[in-house]
Amino acid sequence: MSSRLLDYVVNIADSNGNTALHYSVSHANFPVVRQLLDSGVCQVDKQNRAGYSPIMLTALAALKTQDDIETLLQLFRLGDVNAKASQAGQTALMLAVSHGRADVVKALLACEADVNVQDDDGSTALMCACEHGHKEITGLLLAVPSCDIALTDRDGSTALMVALDAGQSEIASMLYSRLNIKCSFAPMSDDESPASSSAEE
Repeated sequence: MSSRLLDYVVNIADSNGNTALHYSVSHANFPVVRQLLDSGVCQVDKQNRAGYSPIMLTALAALKTQDDIETLLQLFRLGDVNAKASQAGQTALMLAVSHGRADVVKALLACEADVNVQDDDGSTALMCACEHGHKEITGLLLAVPSCDIALTDRDGSTALMVALDAGQSEIASMLYSRLNIKCSFAPMSDDESPASSSAEE
């Protein structure tokens, strides 16, 4: 089969814009996903008419074996894990968080998914975790050094405010702890430094 024909066969889409990769991912048929990726011509970032790429659909796929996880990582490395859906602007990480998929979240973070990307409403993956009460996932996101808990959405709410509004007291406590740690390591101003205090005495 010529490379041009192979490209056509692998990436042909139905009336809804879904390719073979969209279907194999959404049905958790990872052996087929691996074959498609190994073809070398698979367009992994192609979005369907609903605005979702195969990477974004991994939030719906059940991972049953280590081979499934390795195939998932291969998919993430070949594509753009930070791409936004054309509708609402959510990333694969946000979708995985919303569905409570800690396993997919771990894989995305391992492939450098950006925790601070904001969707069309200004929400982040952390805000999604807070709203849905996903404590384990909140911990995974907070463990990322670059995670910015001070970001606000379009309503001016931070992740902490979202957690409190959703009645997620345990998650709110986790965020408070993170804030306290950051404050304890914040640089002191000249007026607050020990040297200044000694000079005043």
